[in-house]
Amino acid sequence: MLTWHGRRDDGGRLTRLELPPSLVPALGCDAVGVPARHGFRLLGRLPRSGCVFADADWWWWIVPAGSDQELTWPLPSHYAKGAYVPAANPQLISWPEDSSPYTPPIPLYLMACQLTGTAPLWTAGVGEPA
Repeated sequence: MLTWHGRRDDGGRLTRLELPPSLVPALGCDAVGVPARHGFRLLGRLPRSGCVFADADWWWWIVPAGSDQELTWPLPSHYAKGAYVPAANPQLISWPEDSSPYTPPIPLYLMACQLTGTAPLWTAGVGEPA
């Protein structure tokens, strides 16, 4: 049974998602959250998932730090730098099949867009007339 928990920051407002010691986040660590109602559907459609945490309201996927650059994550998803999330007691519910804790951010982004009915927006200004 997996029982990894987050850790409160000094302000008590956010929880830092803690990875198991055997999984080293060599690229840094951010998280992307979606409302729990989308969790199972998203997890089942992704070609690969790294560490996934959940509580009653949100599911959080670990992605490499900086996975928000040039992407506008669709609402109601939430991008959390440093994997500090607004969750009280997230639990690790999915472990990667290999030693990488990451979910590839582009497939996750595209699936989040599809689930929310939002067109992907790669970067501000792309495709606009000069």
